[in-house]
Amino acid sequence: MADTESKREIHAVGTEESPQKAKRAKADNENGGEEIGNDPESENILSEFKTSSVLSDSAREKNIFIHGKLADREAVVILEKTPIREDSLAELFVGSKLSLQMRNDIYSTYRLQAPPQLNEIKATVVCPATEKHVKKYQRQESFLVEETGEDYQSITLPYIQKQSFSVQWVHNILEKKAEAEKIVYEDPEPEVGFVLLPDFKWDQKQVDDLYLIAIARQRDIRSLRDLTAEHLPLLQNIFQRGKEAILQRYKLPASKLRVYLHYQPSYYHLHVHFTKLGYDAPGCGVERAHLLADVIQNLQSDSRYYTSRTLYFPLRADDGLLGRFREAGRL
Repeated sequence: MADTESKREIHAVGTEESPQKAKRAKADNENGGEEIGNDPESENILSEFKTSSVLSDSAREKNIFIHGKLADREAVVILEKTPIREDSLAELFVGSKLSLQMRNDIYSTYRLQAPPQLNEIKATVVCPATEKHVKKYQRQESFLVEETGEDYQSITLPYIQKQSFSVQWVHNILEKKAEAEKIVYEDPEPEVGFVLLPDFKWDQKQVDDLYLIAIARQRDIRSLRDLTAEHLPLLQNIFQRGKEAILQRYKLPASKLRVYLHYQPSYYHLHVHFTKLGYDAPGCGVERAHLLADVIQNLQSDSRYYTSRTLYFPLRADDGLLGRFREAGRL
């Protein structure tokens, strides 16, 4: 699928005036890449980036997706303004330069130039980037697909199996071969255990956009479609222990959390999203997100609820799975 990630991208943070060094850009496992920027304090890998095109941008979300080359390799760079933190307001007001743009009665508009340390941009680097990555970040039309249980068996599952999407990076996390220092909580039990860690989209500087991922230790559960009542202990453990871990680490109660699964998922290894309620996280809309509490109740009512249920999800125009549904006359 176009938005399937064979690996989580690694991000770096810099300022607009002087982009700081990329923390690291780990290569896509399925593409046999290598680490970029091994010493984040001594090199700026983006100084060699050559822009080819702007894939998409959003004034509302204050980000831009750029395709180009980095050291003669295809790359995608995502630039995103970081949120304003409450604990930096005093420094922001005192250290900024103001230029009056307009004044009318009680209203004034200024151009504010913040101090460099408060004027950060998060930079996500995907290198080497495949055509799939480029299409993923390109602005495209989407279509809502209706998938019956039979459609899953005859269309979706064969497509997934044929594509052989790599989840080696997930196994690396579970085996602590990568990102071990990021783990917030882990349960080592093979049947109900999981690892909880921050999603790459969260810079961890404030809880307003908190985003963590719980990755199940069981390796044979691809998605929502594979879940049955026998997986309830696993789902309940993730739900309860995940909320407890977030309360302990970030002081956020369960009433402030949105806990859900994606269908279709970005990668085919069971994982659960924990985001702060009120944060408009990517993919949290009703057409893709399924609340974990609802999933648990549905399986308690019907052991094979997700085996037969008709599910709806969006697919981008260039998604190979969308093509399969068209060929089958289902769109």
